[in-house]
Formats: sequence, C-alpha cells, structure tokens
Amino acid sequence: MEHRRSSIEVIADMLRLGEAGKTEIMYSANMSYFQLQKYLKFLLELRLIDKVTVGNPVVTYRVTRKGLRLLRDIDNILEVLEFKEGSNL
Repeated sequence: MEHRRSSIEVIADMLRLGEAGKTEIMYSANMSYFQLQKYLKFLLELRLIDKVTVGNPVVTYRVTRKGLRLLRDIDNILEVLEFKEGSNL
C-alpha cells in the first residue's frame, strides 16, 4: 500500500528546501501546480515563508525563522512517533 503524505509532511518537505522557486518546490515536494499554489498561499499567510524577488521577474520563497521553528517541531513529533516510511499507520 502506498503511503499518502499528510499536509504536515508536505509542509515540512517545502520548508526543508530553505529557499527555492516554484518549479523546484513543486518537483522536490512532489506536488501538482494546484497544490503548490494552495500551500504557498497558506505558508505565506502564516508567515512561515517569505516571497523574495531575486530579479525581474524571478521570485523565490524563503523559509522564515517561524518556519524553521515549525519544521524543527514537526521533525521532533515525527521522531517521537517513530513515523517512518513503511510504517503501518
């Protein structure tokens, strides 16, 4: 049975990138463009990432301190729960 990632796992995958453009995020986090738009909006609203203009029209998204704290907390929770690929949950 294939493991379907939770929203929290998707968010963690996005935050782990540190700074990246839309295409890199989409492929690295293995998501559709529709999902990408939804998650970027959510993360921006919560100030977990910032939108950074690095050229015209080049934009990247950078994890904030708040985002790094959340990522650390998510990793700690997953570790405590011993959540690993292939687990029965």
